[in-house]
Amino acid sequence: MKKTLRISFNGKTYEVVAEILDDVGAASPAAESATVATAATAVTAPLPRPAAAPVAGCGDVPSPLAGKIVSIAIKVGDRVDAGQPLLVLEAMKMNTTVSAPFAGEVATIHALPGESVAEGQPLIALR
Repeated sequence: MKKTLRISFNGKTYEVVAEILDDVGAASPAAESATVATAATAVTAPLPRPAAAPVAGCGDVPSPLAGKIVSIAIKVGDRVDAGQPLLVLEAMKMNTTVSAPFAGEVATIHALPGESVAEGQPLIALR
């Protein structure tokens, strides 16, 4: 059985024809791609892949989890001690304090309050 769905992606609206799975949970071979209908034509579109998160390098303090930056306690040029709180992340309605893994000077702040970050994404660069 086929069903037509309307989805929005990056500000564009598409109509997608999807095949409903049978009772054992397997789709027929025809259901391996979705047919997307735009105003002018119908095209078969592959599913989008998520973007890879940036990888923290030497001196970077990575995000321990995916979340949203709540506050930043330091600024560029500040000297920090090992264990000093740098910023607060919120994930699943819980706050997590990210502390300096070693003493150093804040070289760069890679994120802003309110910004969503991925696990492992560089947040602060220390030198």
